[in-house]
Amino acid sequence: MNAIGEIRKNATEVIRVGWSEYKGHHFLDMRVYFEDDSGNWRPTKKGIAIPPEQLAGIMELLAKAEQSEGK
Repeated sequence: MNAIGEIRKNATEVIRVGWSEYKGHHFLDMRVYFEDDSGNWRPTKKGIAIPPEQLAGIMELLAKAEQSEGK
């Protein structure tokens, strides 16, 4: 993954966002990573890969979620 950034999820996990490629297709990957006993960050199966053509729709939904804040 070509990381863009990350945010802390909790004391032992972060959510990393970045571009990845699978079978010649590019995706925006948002994945949970955990810190192992050696202090290395490892990916989990928890995540989502978004095709670039769906990014605008996802951004709209995230903006709506931010505006509603659980209302």
